Amino acid sequence: MKDTSTKDNKKLLLIDDDPNLILLVKDYLEFRGYNVDTAENGREALEILDDGVPDMIICDVMMPEMDGYSLVKHIREEPTTNRIPVLFLSAKGQSQDRVRGLNEGADVYMSKPFEPEELVAQVESSLNQIKRWEQGRPKGLDGAPTIQVPHNVELTPTELKVVQLVAKGMANREIAKQLNVSQRTIESHVSNMLNKTSLNNRTELARWAMESSMA
Repeated sequence: MKDTSTKDNKKLLLIDDDPNLILLVKDYLEFRGYNVDTAENGREALEILDDGVPDMIICDVMMPEMDGYSLVKHIREEPTTNRIPVLFLSAKGQSQDRVRGLNEGADVYMSKPFEPEELVAQVESSLNQIKRWEQGRPKGLDGAPTIQVPHNVELTPTELKVVQLVAKGMANREIAKQLNVSQRTIESHVSNMLNKTSLNNRTELARWAMESSMA
């Protein structure tokens, strides 16, 4: 019997160039009550993301055209997709592979082969963590969690310019081009601001800028 009682029509995006794995995992997740879209590589996944944002992404690391590392980098740069939890699937299970995957922006790293039950448990754990976080944050007038940062946060003039452009929805590469600096410089500024504000990602940074009338 299909389990749909606790999934609330959650939508997942599954990305892998192995059609057999796609079929197996998709069927298993759908049986557990999830809606699952699929893609064969990162580039195809980006086209799907243009049409809608899933609740979670399950992604292979090594794929043709665009691998998992490149995809998650793009996802973390875009305000509309920045907060999507990402689970990496990889045949590489060494410690350094896991560390790299997590450092590149994945939230969970699982090695192949894996047990389907463990995959479902990881998905549910990630989605429940987001739900707890959202329920625990105070709500603003629009019903969304308000952004709270330390009172003594001071931004440099350059950081202020960067956060204003982040709030406009611009990616790091676009900001770098407009300010005539390297993308790595912009990434460094964003990282510094996240450390100063104790915020988690660019989406929260953008909301803080707007709520604080900086943008």
